Amino acid sequence: MIEAELKARVADPDALHAVLGAAAGTPERATYRDAYYDRDGALTVGGRELRVRTVTTEDVARTVLTFKGPVLDEATGSKAEAETRIADPAAIAAILEGLGYAPFIAFTKQCANYRISTPAGRKVLATVVRVPELDGTFLEVETMVEDEAEMTAALDDLRALLLDLEIGPAALTTELYTEAVAAARAHVD
Repeated sequence: MIEAELKARVADPDALHAVLGAAAGTPERATYRDAYYDRDGALTVGGRELRVRTVTTEDVARTVLTFKGPVLDEATGSKAEAETRIADPAAIAAILEGLGYAPFIAFTKQCANYRISTPAGRKVLATVVRVPELDGTFLEVETMVEDEAEMTAALDDLRALLLDLEIGPAALTTELYTEAVAAARAHVD
């Protein structure tokens, strides 16, 4: 599967929440605790990601292991993705570390998840994101597609959705949270 995704910086988070709430109802509020693993920087240099994420909502906590391949679309940063649930987060950390992978960065995201559709009817997860260590608010809109042949249409649908949300192309960013958090921490040190 490929995660077709666009990310934008949000100028007015309250207005965005109002528009998304009108379209999708009450969001699922969640805290994401992300730990990214690598071995000698090989994954990062190749544009790949290995992440353990624990998502905590009001009702439940679940942990997933995600591998993202290299970027397939430079303009958006969209990547192929494989993800699976983890029953025992401590065990997966031990397995990864036993294989020579080590966490190189971990951080928390505060998220509001809205399930909506594009004007063309494509199902989308729209997530309003705050990373406490970073300035500003982000919107991620993503949909899954089977292969690269579907990606252009999916990204076009996501762009149309963003325009409906009054978020223009100038707000789009391919900035990675991992790099932004690392830079913010380096600035503090």
